[in-house]
Amino acid sequence: MKNNTLKKVLNLIRKHWPILILSILFSSAAMIIQLYIPILFGEAIDCIKGIDNIDMESIVAILQRALTLIVSSSILTYFSSAINNHISYKVVEDLRKKAMARIQILPLSYLDRHSSGDITSRIIVDCEQIAEGLLLGFSNLFAGVITILATLYFMMSKDSGITLMVVLLTPLSFFVSRFIASRSYRMFSRQNESRGKLSGLVNEFVNNEKIIKAFGYEDKANEKFRAINDELQGYSKMAVFYSSLTNPSTRAVNNVIYALVVLAGCFKILGSTLTVGGLSVLLSYASQYMKPFNDISSVVTEFQNSLSCADRVFELIEAKPQSKDGDKELIVDKGEIKIEDVYFSYEEGQRLIEDFSFEAKSGETIAIVGPTGCGKTTLINLLMRFYDVNSGTIAVEGCPINEVTRHSLRNSYGMVLQDTWIRNDSVRNNICFGSSASDEEIIEAAKKTHAYDFIKRMEHGLDTVIDENSLSQGQKQLLCITRAMLSKPKMLILDEATSNIDTRTEIYIQKAFAEMMKDKTSFIVAHRLSTIRNADKIIVMKDGHIVEQGNHEELLKMKGFYYELYNSQFAAVE
Repeated sequence: MKNNTLKKVLNLIRKHWPILILSILFSSAAMIIQLYIPILFGEAIDCIKGIDNIDMESIVAILQRALTLIVSSSILTYFSSAINNHISYKVVEDLRKKAMARIQILPLSYLDRHSSGDITSRIIVDCEQIAEGLLLGFSNLFAGVITILATLYFMMSKDSGITLMVVLLTPLSFFVSRFIASRSYRMFSRQNESRGKLSGLVNEFVNNEKIIKAFGYEDKANEKFRAINDELQGYSKMAVFYSSLTNPSTRAVNNVIYALVVLAGCFKILGSTLTVGGLSVLLSYASQYMKPFNDISSVVTEFQNSLSCADRVFELIEAKPQSKDGDKELIVDKGEIKIEDVYFSYEEGQRLIEDFSFEAKSGETIAIVGPTGCGKTTLINLLMRFYDVNSGTIAVEGCPINEVTRHSLRNSYGMVLQDTWIRNDSVRNNICFGSSASDEEIIEAAKKTHAYDFIKRMEHGLDTVIDENSLSQGQKQLLCITRAMLSKPKMLILDEATSNIDTRTEIYIQKAFAEMMKDKTSFIVAHRLSTIRNADKIIVMKDGHIVEQGNHEELLKMKGFYYELYNSQFAAVE
């Protein structure tokens, strides 16, 4: 998994290869210049041969050259870092774009199985971790490799014996680093999974805090949070523990190597095969040669975290998309819908809708009633093709909906759900979502739904910026009804559309709906049977089957399941 993820990340980087090569060249030049500077300092030291034997002119010339090289190296390092920043954040930008684009084509079943908090964590937190890992990798990994190779060359030019000793002892750092890295990767993976679960839980609790307080669930909510938070803390501690071992462990090995270089160099000075300046150069190179291994070990540690985050992001990006879209554009004229022998289940082996067939003629108002969980909202999901049927066909105007584009199908419906959705935007843009209309048209639609009564009382009217917490549930639903009315759809779906509205306002809205539904095929899902008495056809569902159908009077005369439902709501009152 880790190797596959690394290949995917490298594929994303590959398209930036021209400027990546430029960065490597700048970085290489900067490192070689920095590594040449100790030779100059060594030459300057050898110019001091005694108290009265100092070649000051040569020392000044050498230091001037060194200053020029230091400035040049700094400039090259700056441009290399700027390019690395650009590549890192471009890669993460691409990842986020792909993740958001994938969400738009994922089936609802995927979104139902994963909490919104977890998906949000993948797009924001995990992508940020990838950016940090890439930036550290570009900054330290390439520079480290170049430093190691260049240092070996310069050391070899000074003393091949000491260089060979350093090279032979180097693998100790790799073994230590690899041993720790394999364990830190597992801990970082579990840490990121726990973080996603915690994000989902916090998101759920914050959005439903009123419910939590109303039912006295605070203590249990804290217990749930504490359990996942403790799990995250445990994995985070272990991840930090293993990752923090890497740097000091490799430093300990490198310090031993450094001490051996000092010891060997002292013997060579005594044997007159090495000068003091030469030893200072070797010590400088030995230190610089080992430093990249420390940097690389830090990169490896951070990269473990980045790769585990990348796993989660790629899992989202590569999730199986919704079934293939149709290639026809649906043109609705009459609004005739035919459902034949439909079977559907959310989970394999657990049938929800079985052998379902009915026909809606042009302009009919179809009411769908039944107990909770009987499949009413599921049927709406199938009509809109939010889910695909397991078998059977649903056709609009004689054309199976799997042969038409989802956009043209859904654009043919006006839909008002029990669950409202309000954007953090102006009232105007919330109402015009999915359509373009003038202020006059917006106001006219708002007056019909009685939403204009509270809109005109707002400080800035249609320009007032609102969010989910700005309005009551009933006001939000009125805006959603206005939104549907303004889109002037060919067909209508009302799923408990007036469930949060007071009775008096509901009467007015029913009149507005009646006008809007003229000559349109409409589906009404309702628990309150008072709202569907005038429907042309009432479909009574139970356990995924149609058990009865007919108009209100016909169903009462049958004295069947609908009769029982109706009496349970109205008999006592009447």
